[in-house]
Amino acid sequence: MRHLLHRISLLLILPVFAFALTAQNALSASRDRVEAFLTTTGFDVALESIALASASAPQMLGIDPEGFGSQWTRLTEEVFDTDDMHETAVAILEQTLSDEALNHAVEFYASDLGQRLVEAENASHLVEDDEAKQLEGQEIISDLVKSGSSRVESLKRMNSAIDASETSLRALQEIQLRFLLAASAAGVIDLQLDADGLRQMMKLNEPEMRQSLQLSALANAAYTYQDFSDADVDAYTKALEQPLMQEVYELLNAIQYEIMAMRFEVLAARMAELRPAQDI
Repeated sequence: MRHLLHRISLLLILPVFAFALTAQNALSASRDRVEAFLTTTGFDVALESIALASASAPQMLGIDPEGFGSQWTRLTEEVFDTDDMHETAVAILEQTLSDEALNHAVEFYASDLGQRLVEAENASHLVEDDEAKQLEGQEIISDLVKSGSSRVESLKRMNSAIDASETSLRALQEIQLRFLLAASAAGVIDLQLDADGLRQMMKLNEPEMRQSLQLSALANAAYTYQDFSDADVDAYTKALEQPLMQEVYELLNAIQYEIMAMRFEVLAARMAELRPAQDI
């Protein structure tokens, strides 16, 4: 299962998420089937990788986490508890994921190609040096362009299919907004703008942010699928473009974004507990 927003430097509670919760399907999946779905598709590992995004939180606030010593590590481990995030996802999916959509996704990801994709995606999710991954992905893209390969267009189609409703930009904006407001409310930072002011500033930065997200997603895809053939990439892209797979990704994107937003809000509030580390 593709990382639903690769590792955005911080990444809303989406209208999509609210819709998903209200439009509960009478044929929603059982817990056991949801657990199997998470493992087969690799979404369980994607959830775990949310914790890695916490490394970018201090940068947004202009704070050096090293100044807090081991307190920062303990705090992020508590806030981004993988068992808690997993439980939240399962609880939502039990109520919202239809059997039809679940079966469709599992059928693909349980195939030989699907399992090879999940293995590669899981490994990519857990690479902690995101900058190095981005640089390698950019080099791959550059080489593909120089050789006139059609793979670049296939990767672009793949990313469009994963984010068909273009929610990643709104996700980035809203999670940043909620994090900054929560940090301000906790006294961690002194914001000079209110929520409306922050939204206006983000609106002005949208073109640049959209391009940055697209380029980052492209490099991430190039890195993740570098060992797959063009035929495999094309087959995966076509699978992602199917309506039922689109339904699955829309739901999973919404769940991951909401979990991220909630965790970052908690992190912002808990950062008020941190004290500068003392040299011994």
